[in-house]
Amino acid sequence: MTEKRVLLVLTSNDDLGGIRKTGYYVGEAAHPWREFTEAGFRVDVASIAGGVPPQDGRDESDEVQNAFFADPSIAAQLADTPKLADVDASAYDAVLFVGGHGTMWDFPGDPAVDAVGRTVYERGGVVSAVCHGPSALVGITLADGTPLVSGKRVAAFTNAEEAAVELTDVVPFLLADALEAKGATHVPGADFTEQVVVDERLVTGQNPQSATRVGREIVALLSA
Repeated sequence: MTEKRVLLVLTSNDDLGGIRKTGYYVGEAAHPWREFTEAGFRVDVASIAGGVPPQDGRDESDEVQNAFFADPSIAAQLADTPKLADVDASAYDAVLFVGGHGTMWDFPGDPAVDAVGRTVYERGGVVSAVCHGPSALVGITLADGTPLVSGKRVAAFTNAEEAAVELTDVVPFLLADALEAKGATHVPGADFTEQVVVDERLVTGQNPQSATRVGREIVALLSA
């Protein structure tokens, strides 16, 4: 059986609306990575601008995060990630747009995000995103111009969760509202509890608590 390949896409934005530093949320990369590697998949990493991607939410008591950074392949890639625009999306069976508040600024409308998401999906692969990672889905259109999320059920960081972390007036838009404006049906779970929605080959998770299951659902789809 051919080795499955998954691409993790990370934000390059470290500025949370001028109030503090942000980046990709480490657990939302590390926990799916564990699921992928345990399934025998190859995991590659790219970021919007390339180079060293900014981190947020690092928890040194999280053994999965520690293993993620200790993995030689991951460590080498994080030291100098390729620009997403330079990645051959046709090589991947799945793409995971990792969350973190930074994504809200540099995922939506980025041509490479649009191209990679469309290519993977239209080749029969899995497109996935967790927490604020679904901000990528706001701008992804299929070849016929239809938004990828149109008519799909999705999970994403909710308006209530954004209010709970007191960033409603800091983020450039409310993610759940933007997805619904593109024709998606946003399916919220309780604040900061696991909520994952699978709609055909689109896998989305609401928050960091959903990251492991997002990985498991992707593995299930690619192993079917």
